[in-house]
Amino acid sequence: MNTGAVSIDAIRAAASRIGGGVVATPCVASRVLSALTGAQVWLKLENLQFTASFKDRGALNRLLTLDDSERARGVVAMSAGNHAQAVAYHAQRLGLRALIVMPRYTPGVKVESTRRFGAEIVLEGDTLDEAAVRARQLAAERDLTFVHPYDDPAVIAGQGTVGLEMLAQVPALDAVLVPVGGGGLVAGVATAVRALRPQIEVVGVETERFPAVARALRGEAPEFGAATLAEGIAVEQPGEYTLPIIRAAVADVLLVDERRIEEAVLLLLELEKTVVEGAGAAGLAALLAHPAHFAGRKVGVVISGGNIDMPVLATIIERGLVRSRRLVHLVVAVRDVPGTLAAVTTLFAAEGANVVQVLHQRTFTSLTLELVEIGFVLQTRGPEHERVLIARLEAAGYTVHALGAGPPVGDTKV
Repeated sequence: MNTGAVSIDAIRAAASRIGGGVVATPCVASRVLSALTGAQVWLKLENLQFTASFKDRGALNRLLTLDDSERARGVVAMSAGNHAQAVAYHAQRLGLRALIVMPRYTPGVKVESTRRFGAEIVLEGDTLDEAAVRARQLAAERDLTFVHPYDDPAVIAGQGTVGLEMLAQVPALDAVLVPVGGGGLVAGVATAVRALRPQIEVVGVETERFPAVARALRGEAPEFGAATLAEGIAVEQPGEYTLPIIRAAVADVLLVDERRIEEAVLLLLELEKTVVEGAGAAGLAALLAHPAHFAGRKVGVVISGGNIDMPVLATIIERGLVRSRRLVHLVVAVRDVPGTLAAVTTLFAAEGANVVQVLHQRTFTSLTLELVEIGFVLQTRGPEHERVLIARLEAAGYTVHALGAGPPVGDTKV
């Protein structure tokens, strides 16, 4: 395998080729995340690309390297969403036919966005690898050029332009955290930044449920879990081009769990006012999970994409509010007589808690017949406010307990 096809010169050529066709995204300092983690944190906001992910770069670079015959026939790609949108969008811009094969689990927002760019969509397979098999079949049947999402030198070079921009924007970075699926982004970024700043540490980040690259680097057989919030990096097989580059240029591949990814998505939304998908938040999740390793260092975090389903984001927000005790469920045992509900809600109002939902329970309870359980879902100011509410209820003679009162994820506080 000729990994030499991916070089700093190839990445510079890609930057020149795609200039004007993609967004030169900002790399912004985050004072809040820096204080939270103990590192000096910069966020490379690739979620601000037109299709909301770094995939614009590699897809456009690959399409611009097609010869006239390939352009006339069109292209086919397989993708869980972001590569699909990038290929479809830039193919439409360039007047090319595009066929996209997407796994059946792909979030609806990504499917519909891809379709809006004029591509023909085929939903096939439960994994990216199964979708790839179908995409290659269609490429042969319809004489289309296959545009791989990560294992292609032109795609890797295009993704490497992220690294060029980061060092141009923040030249003194000590480390870069990069989400890893098939490895195209981290291979490109590592090639770029290590050529310009050899001492920089490039760290890849995978989800614990899909540790394809981490296991491959250790010579271990693939092993995968269930579906993940970070579906954009849920890849079962690293690339033949990407893996040797990662082995040579990436210092480590860290694994993050689902709760850390949720936490990172919520922090980026609440603190940085930026919408990020699970895969896009993986780098920050790793920084939150390993603060000691990066403490005091200048760390660039690649925020690789922002295409997240709104129902998923809404659930993450609600779960985060529960963990931080800004949304609580208090179950109060009261006498089953008129006026009791009004008395309890008046108490909540006096303490500034907003009642979101009220749930009566007369049947499925071990209380005596004259009592009833009432569940109150409340918006609060946080754990101390919740404690005040419980104390006021108990002082008024009510029996009360809180549901779902586990601690916030990790040690972070919002």
